[in-house]
Amino acid sequence: MTTRAGRKPAQNSIHRRSKPWKEYLLTSLHDPEEAAAYLNAALEDEDFRVFLLALRDVAEARGVSTVAVKSRLNRENTYRILSSKGNPQLSSLAAILSALDLRLSIELRNETR
Repeated sequence: MTTRAGRKPAQNSIHRRSKPWKEYLLTSLHDPEEAAAYLNAALEDEDFRVFLLALRDVAEARGVSTVAVKSRLNRENTYRILSSKGNPQLSSLAAILSALDLRLSIELRNETR
């Protein structure tokens, strides 16, 4: 196969033109509304670790060290909290969300009775 210019297309040319997924994700999570939607989607999963990993993505997008400073948690604890094995206290979770200019909200569950 050749292009209109008579050249063969470069292999993996799509990969050269597109951003790697993780880089794209982290860039998009700079937008507070996008970050909130991403975290809300993660909360839909019954496994709380999915939410913590999504929160870690948002923290990475904003800079984990910056989030740690703003939340008044040390960086190592922040990474531990945001790991798949993390088990944060509500106060730590609230501090991290506040550092990201986000907050927790409680809603009624939409179930048919």
